[in-house]
Amino acid sequence: MARFERASPALKEILLRLYRDERAIDADHHLHEFGSVEYYIQSLVSDPDHTYLSIATPILSQAFLVSTRLSRYTIQKVKAISAEVVEIVEPPKEGYQLTIRLNFGRMPHGKEAIKMITDIAAVQGVILSSQLEEMLMNVNSQDVAQGMYKPIKLVYHPREPFYVIKQPQKITAVFPMRFKEKTDVIIATAFFQELMDVANTKSCAKAPHCIWSPIPPPELRGEAIEDLSTNGGFVSFDITSRHIEGKRLDKTVWNLLNFYAFVKNHVKTTRGFIQRRMRTCLQSLVEVLQKTEPQDEQQIKEVKGYKHMKKLVKFTKFKIIRYRSDFTSKLKRIRSRLKIHGFNRFRRKWLTFPIFSSKTKYRKLEKDISLQHN
Repeated sequence: MARFERASPALKEILLRLYRDERAIDADHHLHEFGSVEYYIQSLVSDPDHTYLSIATPILSQAFLVSTRLSRYTIQKVKAISAEVVEIVEPPKEGYQLTIRLNFGRMPHGKEAIKMITDIAAVQGVILSSQLEEMLMNVNSQDVAQGMYKPIKLVYHPREPFYVIKQPQKITAVFPMRFKEKTDVIIATAFFQELMDVANTKSCAKAPHCIWSPIPPPELRGEAIEDLSTNGGFVSFDITSRHIEGKRLDKTVWNLLNFYAFVKNHVKTTRGFIQRRMRTCLQSLVEVLQKTEPQDEQQIKEVKGYKHMKKLVKFTKFKIIRYRSDFTSKLKRIRSRLKIHGFNRFRRKWLTFPIFSSKTKYRKLEKDISLQHN
């Protein structure tokens, strides 16, 4: 599930439009996100001060939560958004897990109103985060004391489940990684190895310990084979008490829920970067070949021709004919530039070339040879 921002952009836009609209209108909107999250926004002219928002979201772990209804801890988290503006409606609308009533009349003005609506649009992220927080805090301590570290399977997306195992000194989160293309597997494997090397250095000592392995870790023994069949290996994070104290708990939980989205985004951007570099290198190579091609042809002509014919090779037949016509026209202009009366008669008398006739006569050798024999 690709998600980085807590607030839903589509839900935020609809709520802002209803808040800024001065006149009351009947609104009925259905939104679907990521194939498993559904929003229903309803506004009535008969009740202009209130807008109803219903949410249907998948439960992270059916084995841990017995009822499909939200727990008290999750409802308290939703109420904490704004006690004056947000009100929980009981029971929720049929087919939804939560219905809240929004009182836009009590909402502050200016930037505070936009911030409030952004927090309301992030209610689905609040529900998911609170579910994971409750799981981490309420795991049966008896199993931990006896050394039974049963993994909890969390399904944030049907094709992207991950596991949380609570141990006495740490909490281990294991992510089975699956990719459709082989190139994505190569990019992701290199990223996991680099992430493991960087996370285990002294400069990142406060960060969770990261481990990547091509085989399932021992904590997942006994799980279904289809859940453990991967082509990208398994990424594990060891979360200690330092990472879940106070305000760090919400940040840690949100990072775990978005780890799949972060890896997919990294693989996509890396693949695009490699493709751009390949196109740039190919284009530069083509430019080099285009620049060297006429030089190679000229060298071939110089090698095949004689030294005194190198300059003539560069002239085409059209250029030679044009040069001759220009030369003859210049001569004509020179001849007809000056006109002297009586010059033609002088030229015919004194500047004509004499015609010579040879007085020497030749005979064929064949006749002479035949006479000698006779």
